[in-house]
Amino acid sequence: GSRWACWFTRPKPTANTTCPLKVVFLVLASLCAWYSGYLLAELIPDAPLSSAAYSIHSIGERPVLKAPVPKRQKCDHWTPCPSDTYAYRLLSGGGINKYAKICFEDDLLMGEKLGNVARGINIAIVNYVTGNVTATQHFDMYEGDNSGPMIKFIQSAPPKSLLFMVTYDDGSTRLNNDAKNAIEELGSKEIRNMKFRSSWVFLAAKGFELPSEIQREKINHSDTKNNRYSGWPAEIQIEGCIPKEPS
Repeated sequence: GSRWACWFTRPKPTANTTCPLKVVFLVLASLCAWYSGYLLAELIPDAPLSSAAYSIHSIGERPVLKAPVPKRQKCDHWTPCPSDTYAYRLLSGGGINKYAKICFEDDLLMGEKLGNVARGINIAIVNYVTGNVTATQHFDMYEGDNSGPMIKFIQSAPPKSLLFMVTYDDGSTRLNNDAKNAIEELGSKEIRNMKFRSSWVFLAAKGFELPSEIQREKINHSDTKNNRYSGWPAEIQIEGCIPKEPS
């Protein structure tokens, strides 16, 4: 007969007694299944269907690898300078609110934050042997007679000095021939091409020679048709790594 017959007929005393055991087993199995489902529902947090669908969809997708944030280098270089070199970056002014900057070994030598940069030619002198700053000064070349004081400042730099020069606003109107000669003697190729509000940066070495591959000078003239700012050319910059003196 059917295995379910035990539900409807009273077993004979001599019948097989396995039917009640099957019923007990089915009841216990049902209870276990219900309790397992209850525990699973309690352990899994509620989530919207869209989230669940996204999770299913994302199975098998390749993980997205994020590149690490690049480490900041000295003077905001893209790549680090070797340990036996000095990092430098010269930025001219460009526009009334774009001040010139001189950075050396990640130290701001001249800039708006320091309050020591102004209209004209801005100069910083650094001891090449020690890497220490000797002096900084700005010289107005639009008003006043400041070519003479600038010549004396340049000449005051001791041998084995690095001289960094950047313009902000106008650096040419009151720049006389003697001052041009003094800068030209340091190796400038563009000082005689300076015009009103030309953007100019220059790196010079006094008492020693810089390697020929070092970027030393750059100029950008004001042009009413191509100026980035109203009446002002775009700022320009040079940067690099200066080999230190062998110990």
